[in-house]
Amino acid sequence: QVRLVESGGGLVQAGGSLSLSCAASRTIFSFIAMGWYRQAPGKQRELVATMSSRGTTNYADSVKGRFTISRDNAKNTVYLQMNSLRPEDTAVYYCKLALTPIYNYWGQGTQVTFSS
Repeated sequence: QVRLVESGGGLVQAGGSLSLSCAASRTIFSFIAMGWYRQAPGKQRELVATMSSRGTTNYADSVKGRFTISRDNAKNTVYLQMNSLRPEDTAVYYCKLALTPIYNYWGQGTQVTFSS
């Protein structure tokens, strides 16, 4: 069993930046990928960015060039640096760990809200 704890959400203004963190409760020796998803009110959860165990990254078109996913294996933590934030980035951001093709773990989510 793995518990994922996200942090770093909050209020942000146009063009602002936020950094999200997702810490796993134990060392993950083998996994498929870790990543970030988001869900805006009334919308389905969507992929934001993922990183495979080999470091291959994948981004949603809407965040390319603005968001960066990274990982610190020593801290069992994955990060999402979000720059040039837009109102449409408002959502609950979830961390996901794809441990195996069957076992996926999700964090509790952290809210990112655009403030005018």
